[in-house]
Amino acid sequence: MTTLASLWLPILLASVFVFIASSLIHMVLPWHKSDYPPMPNEDAVLGALRPLNIPPGDYFIPRPQGREGMKSAEYQEKVHQGPVVLMTVMPNGMMAMGKTFVQWFAYVLVVSLFSAYVAGRALPPGSAFAQVLRFAGVAAFLSYALAFWPMSIWYRRAWNLTVKATVDGLIYAFVTGLTFAWLWPH
Repeated sequence: MTTLASLWLPILLASVFVFIASSLIHMVLPWHKSDYPPMPNEDAVLGALRPLNIPPGDYFIPRPQGREGMKSAEYQEKVHQGPVVLMTVMPNGMMAMGKTFVQWFAYVLVVSLFSAYVAGRALPPGSAFAQVLRFAGVAAFLSYALAFWPMSIWYRRAWNLTVKATVDGLIYAFVTGLTFAWLWPH
């Protein structure tokens, strides 16, 4: 077993390296440029939604009032006519990127911490490079990638987005695993 305290440097550096990798993937490479296509008739849609003053939040439309509501002819007709919408409404104005980056880095730090915990519980100091890479990398992959899959299964999120996020997660996991393997205590 390897203590978390002895893994503070790989935890911190893996977080920094993943943050940098994710920034490059999302801001420099064209990989995610096509994730969200333009809404047909965007101006008309915005014009129709704006007067409704919908508060920020997540919405499923149409939404029945409980299980019994799903059986009603009125609800079934709404679903049949469509559109069926899963929608996130964000606050008006530009996204506060500073706050978003801080939250992302905190998440990456938590993933690195849990990766350290898993690898540290499984492996003693002086473990082989490949073993550390495997344990830390798999723990990071589970955190970075697999959480997206239920969104495509249950909420019809486009599978191409989930596949891209899974590939991103694989890259982040590899960066995490390499960092831990490189700096593993001896």
